[in-house]
Amino acid sequence: MKNLDVILDKAYNRQVISDDEVKFLLGLNDEKDLAALYLTARDLKQRYFSNKLFLYGFVYFSTYCRNDCAFCFYRESNGSSRRYRKTVSEAVGSAYRLADSGVHLIDLTMGEDPFYLQSESGLKKLESLVTQVKSTTKLPVMISPGLLSVEYLSALSKAGADWYACYQETHNRELFSRLRLGQDYDRRFLAKQQARETGLLIEEGILTGVGESRSDIVTSMKVMKETGAQQLRVMSFNPQAGTPMSDHPTPNRFQEFKIIALMRLLFPQKLIPASLDIDGVKNLKYRLDAGANVITSLIPPLSGFSGVSQVELDINEGYRSVDGVKHVIDESELEIAPASEYLRWITDAKKKAIQKSTICEAVI
Repeated sequence: MKNLDVILDKAYNRQVISDDEVKFLLGLNDEKDLAALYLTARDLKQRYFSNKLFLYGFVYFSTYCRNDCAFCFYRESNGSSRRYRKTVSEAVGSAYRLADSGVHLIDLTMGEDPFYLQSESGLKKLESLVTQVKSTTKLPVMISPGLLSVEYLSALSKAGADWYACYQETHNRELFSRLRLGQDYDRRFLAKQQARETGLLIEEGILTGVGESRSDIVTSMKVMKETGAQQLRVMSFNPQAGTPMSDHPTPNRFQEFKIIALMRLLFPQKLIPASLDIDGVKNLKYRLDAGANVITSLIPPLSGFSGVSQVELDINEGYRSVDGVKHVIDESELEIAPASEYLRWITDAKKKAIQKSTICEAVI
């Protein structure tokens, strides 16, 4: 039995995979070996999620940001970025269209917009947005507004938010400092812990193709496990005009596919997205075949809302809609889960998070 078979057998039987074994999987390039990796990832996904798939609607309601991240099109100093700040009614309207199309969750995303983050009135607007989207769509809500204070996290949780998405991008501190210029690694990491304490579920994520090593990816997998994040994602770097990394090449997508599969092997019961914000609908099937069980960044066509990594790709053509991805879902022999199934997953995840917190407090 060759080394790959041993590792995949261990993963399938929920045995611990060593750091060296993780690095070995990340180094796979042979087509047959990759097929075996993806097959094991799909088998594990099937075990815990059957052939069901969840869909996330994306509402990028403000593209203003106070940060100057080296990789982001919306960095504060990028004069070529398209800036807008949608009204609450515009954001709610887009969320309603997404809900009506059949998504399971609304992801409310913005840059770290000072308009919202540096005043009491801004917080009230965010609270109102979350409350109105929740009441209008009757769907779970994710907030993706960057680094938030405990006050904001608590208020938005009380307003009805279910998830807090805050990506570290990498868990290599030196690389983090080169990607998120002038930002505090520990403060950003702490925000996720504080969010969990307010009752929010957590999504953590990394970028690939930004200079990370296999050891860095191993470290990220370990940290993700320690955080207890319920949703884990990886996205490939895309160079953006007007940024320090505009000439940095985008990685071969198979690196991202391998990391998706690795996440499924290590965290078989977690939600793992396939994002349309990297390539649009292109390569979606590869991401699903690698073990992803969520499609994210669905945006209504002709709505005036942008993507993040790909500002316009496939949006107005309707390919980043529920109808636009159905043919890929069918080709992957998957089905869109009933809304009740996603709500049940959310409820169970929150219960487990509370139980884990209670146990930790008892130990302390």
